[in-house]
Amino acid sequence: MISAPGWVLVLDTATNTIVVAAGRPDGSLLAADAFEGRYRHSQELVPAIQRLLAGANLQLSDLAGVIVGTGPGAFTGLRVGLATAKTLAHELQVPVVGITTSEALLAAGAGERLWLPSGPRDRLLIERGAAPRVVHDGGADLQGDVAVDLAGRAEAAALERGRAAVEALAGSLLRMGGARLAAGEFDDPERLVPAYAVPPRGAPATEPEGGVAWSRDPR
Repeated sequence: MISAPGWVLVLDTATNTIVVAAGRPDGSLLAADAFEGRYRHSQELVPAIQRLLAGANLQLSDLAGVIVGTGPGAFTGLRVGLATAKTLAHELQVPVVGITTSEALLAAGAGERLWLPSGPRDRLLIERGAAPRVVHDGGADLQGDVAVDLAGRAEAAALERGRAAVEALAGSLLRMGGARLAAGEFDDPERLVPAYAVPPRGAPATEPEGGVAWSRDPR
């Protein structure tokens, strides 16, 4: 269990939007910020956390836990988000919980299927209760689905649901992660790894022993 007076930090860098938020383990949101990452996650994330704390008058000494989105997403963004979350948890001796970003987006978007980019041409399909799979672009019907970061590659209605899901992502991660924190279900930082929508350059096609998951065969 975590101490009741503490606040919880929420981070997600799996999509093009950097999400930084603070809330209570009961799911109540205290402050949130979301902005375009511009491929500058390493430069933008820590200052965004500092701005959030200053604006909400929060102290790191009162931090009770960290919730971080684990993807699927792009390599650089996920690496920065996970490293920052684990560093804060280690330095401040607080628990960390990883939540699959796609599950939080589906919960936020009230959809059954989520589409994300997998490289410049392919798309990653995430369905509730199923493993993610790559779909080679071929005009798949996204009617009623949620599409994120697929401008020009998905229908307007799916993109709009995706934008709404990203806007609600902080609250969704907080509810899901806060429930785990409140129940004492913490992650081992050494085993907390991201899921990549596309494998890092030069990575093997199979999942390595370390447990890093990616969703596309690079061959």
